[in-house]
Amino acid sequence: MAASFDTPYTYTATGDLGIQRDTMLNNELLLRDQLGRPKRRGYLSADGFTFGRPNERRDNSAGDALRGWSGTTSSLPFHHQEKKAERDFMSLNRAAVQAGLVTAPEHYEFRATHDVRRRASGEEKKRTRFRRIPPTMVFGISTRPSTPIFDLLEHKYQDRWQQQRRQQELAKKQEDTKRRSRTAPPLCQRSGAVYSTRASLLKTYQNPVDPAPLWQMPRFARNAQPHLQTFRSARNRDEAIAHFEHDGISRKGTLGHGVYETAKS
Repeated sequence: MAASFDTPYTYTATGDLGIQRDTMLNNELLLRDQLGRPKRRGYLSADGFTFGRPNERRDNSAGDALRGWSGTTSSLPFHHQEKKAERDFMSLNRAAVQAGLVTAPEHYEFRATHDVRRRASGEEKKRTRFRRIPPTMVFGISTRPSTPIFDLLEHKYQDRWQQQRRQQELAKKQEDTKRRSRTAPPLCQRSGAVYSTRASLLKTYQNPVDPAPLWQMPRFARNAQPHLQTFRSARNRDEAIAHFEHDGISRKGTLGHGVYETAKS
């Protein structure tokens, strides 16, 4: 059985299976597993194919250094090429408006005849700035000075701490004395003054003061009136409340509404 196709693949006639390409015999998705044999995991590579990356030729000899490094425009590798600053269009627009230009053609003509560059930022300045380090400079952390052993043996640190504590306590006492002298009444500063104690203050007569009324909303305090009066007069109401408060002493409960309690010895 013969067949001809305009393709670079090679075809093989296999009887009932038909015509197969040679590449079909290498595709694991098309091949069936062979009985009693492990599955093949290899791939065929083209003739002359090499794995890896090609090595770049870089001589970097003394002649290349004198003639100029390849791939660079400068003659020396450490030559710094300054970057041209960008145009400051905000300053140009501001200057054009101050000059009285408002239309787009006038702005284009102004930009063609005027040029303002932006200042270099802080990071760009740091990059272009090189600091010369003195040859005698040493990097690292300085060594901590040694602790004087004689001060430890003589307990100088303890004595110094105790002295500081005494000074702080004396300063605090002086401050308390000054504050008391400022807040004390004039009679207390005199010699032989009579001080008022709590007992003497309780003995003195105090004018009776009515307790402050409970808070009520303004509209109820001015116009609201009770709908029902269960007492004949205000005097009867006060007497009933006084009797309730007196009788509530011997009753149980927070408000004295409970049953009577038994006498306690």
